[in-house]
Amino acid sequence: MAKNLTTKILEAHLTEGMLIPGSEISIKIDHTLLQDATGTMAMLEFIAMGLPRVEVGLAAQYIDHNLLQTDYKNADDHAFLTSAARRFGVHLSKPGNGISHQVHLERFGVPGLTLLGADSHTPTAAGLSMLAIGAGGLDVALAMAGHSFSLPCPKVFGVKLIGQLNPWVSGKDVVLEMLRRHTVKGGVGKVIEYYGPGVAGLSATDRATIGNMGAELGATSSIFPSDERTREFLVAQGRGDGWQPLAADSGAFYDEYDEIDLSALEPLIACPSSPDKVVPVREVAGIKVDQVIVGSSVNSSFRDLMTVCRILEGKRIAAGVSFHANPGSRQVLENVAQQGGILMLLMAGVNIHQSGCLGCIGMGQAPGSGQISLRTFPRNFPGRSGTKDDKVYLCSPETAAASGLNGVITDPRDLGKSMSWPAVKNPDLYLVDDSSIIYPLSPADAAAVEIITGPNIVPFPTFEPLPDSLAATVVLKVGDNITTDHIMPAGNKILPLRSNIPAISRYVFEQIDTSFAERAESLGDVVVVGGENYGQGSSREHAALAPRYLGVRVKIAKSFARIHKANLVNFGILPLVFKNPVDYELIEQGAKIVCNGIRELVQAGATELPVLVNGAEIRVLLDVSERQRYELLAGGTLNAVKEGKV
Repeated sequence: MAKNLTTKILEAHLTEGMLIPGSEISIKIDHTLLQDATGTMAMLEFIAMGLPRVEVGLAAQYIDHNLLQTDYKNADDHAFLTSAARRFGVHLSKPGNGISHQVHLERFGVPGLTLLGADSHTPTAAGLSMLAIGAGGLDVALAMAGHSFSLPCPKVFGVKLIGQLNPWVSGKDVVLEMLRRHTVKGGVGKVIEYYGPGVAGLSATDRATIGNMGAELGATSSIFPSDERTREFLVAQGRGDGWQPLAADSGAFYDEYDEIDLSALEPLIACPSSPDKVVPVREVAGIKVDQVIVGSSVNSSFRDLMTVCRILEGKRIAAGVSFHANPGSRQVLENVAQQGGILMLLMAGVNIHQSGCLGCIGMGQAPGSGQISLRTFPRNFPGRSGTKDDKVYLCSPETAAASGLNGVITDPRDLGKSMSWPAVKNPDLYLVDDSSIIYPLSPADAAAVEIITGPNIVPFPTFEPLPDSLAATVVLKVGDNITTDHIMPAGNKILPLRSNIPAISRYVFEQIDTSFAERAESLGDVVVVGGENYGQGSSREHAALAPRYLGVRVKIAKSFARIHKANLVNFGILPLVFKNPVDYELIEQGAKIVCNGIRELVQAGATELPVLVNGAEIRVLLDVSERQRYELLAGGTLNAVKEGKV
């Protein structure tokens, strides 16, 4: 039978299970990726396993999130990660060298391999035809230890691309069109595989942009074929020997289909405050703009930044607009500089920042009160920018540059009346400088490295096994599409506490209920109730780990986002789903929840459980694998690993 590319890669890496959508499978992981906001805890988890060295083909640790050193905390974390990377055989990308997904694409990505990353935008590696999946830090730590990665077998959503993009339209508009059609839930449980004649017109970094924002569709991953454009990028990086052609068979089967005519696309924009609130730019043109940011997690490649340079060349940013550029990597910055782009940006009035995530995770660059901010970022969840009630729009670099010039949201095609479209070509050979990557030591030299732990590095907490029965109080009830930013905010005040669970737990649900942590601790075992798509967004395991530390033992929702559900299991929190969604209306904050005989039911493999709500019974579903049941019984994955059950 003709096979799609996703199936081919999964089959080549399958270690357990069958490729039946929804059933649990386990796959071999070739590469792992950590960044500093998730890496500190993941590294502590790896250390807790007691192994002398990583047992994966390539492990990389990036320092790209917590770059503001306002006190000792971030510097301490960086020293810890640097020493731990040297001790355990992990590649380390130093602060300022670039964002994890961009640098991995440039320096390490290989077509056909699997990549597991503790960052939800790990699927950026789709640009090089890697099957790259975002996960919680503990899952990545286990992969670093040589374990397979387990997940529900995804459906494969085939998207045929035909035609080619018109001037002033780019890869960002392709993925915004996907979000317009399918929403933030449209990719849940699926790998989105792009194929068709239109693919050839997209560069590796265009594809990376589309893969990156597949996370906003809720997708397990996205993937493109490996073709001449893939080879072109690898050759330009001096890594052409890693190329191989990969594609779906002719007539391959897909579980779902869609088709996009690239030539019919126009510039699109996501309005506040969700990535799927997408409209044509022309429909919101004329709205005053206060801030523009290009780069960071997505649209930070050479092509994206150099396109902005060419648009701004010889011009000035509008008065009253604050315009920022966040290159995706030092390599991007060096190559833009070689072509004169830095001077173009400076003369236009652009503020150029170091290579890092920065404003994408609220680490600086917050807009002012009531201001409009246009960003080429992947997310615009409420308050993520660092400003409460922010008004963040997501757009392409072309739209960002045009709007920065005019001071109002502008369809970039309007610039065609006064200038030629800057058809930026990627370099045939990039300037490559790997001096900011620390390569692994030999095992003998690594064994002598001392791991540095400052006062901000607190050991991983211990958790009790699942009790025979649970009696708990509903500490909070929330609605649909609650993000991990709602649960565990980012920003320059909170991110530096990622390696200190007692400290960071004080900020759980701070955006929704500032008294949450205090009330949870005072009530003992507690329950959180949510609506649809609970836990969408970032892969941050702290959105499960910190609530567990505060006493959250159960979350009941209408549905869960994939990564967050896995993280809940990892830390011993029961992810229960309403059998009858209308029962959501029966539970209010303060309700008493009783799960009698819960341990025995979980152990027996029960999928439908009775739960008493103020004495009245409702039915909930526990949809987890046999492996995950062991983990829940043990009180978390790390406990199960120590018991030899994983």
